[in-house]
Amino acid sequence: MKTDILTVKELSEYLKLNEKTAYRLAAKGEIPGFKVGGSWRFNKADIDNWIQQQKAVSNKVREKS
Repeated sequence: MKTDILTVKELSEYLKLNEKTAYRLAAKGEIPGFKVGGSWRFNKADIDNWIQQQKAVSNKVREKS
């Protein structure tokens, strides 16, 4: 069964991050996620939207430079 919900491990592989970095971003609310029974989960569509937002912010910073 294919799912659009990612674990921290799957998220870190998807974003090519260390798992600790993924945990830290989630705990700080810097990346969209939610807890289920104390474990972080991430909706892939929300992560894809977050990536697009990060790209937009990055592009605005470059334009100002």
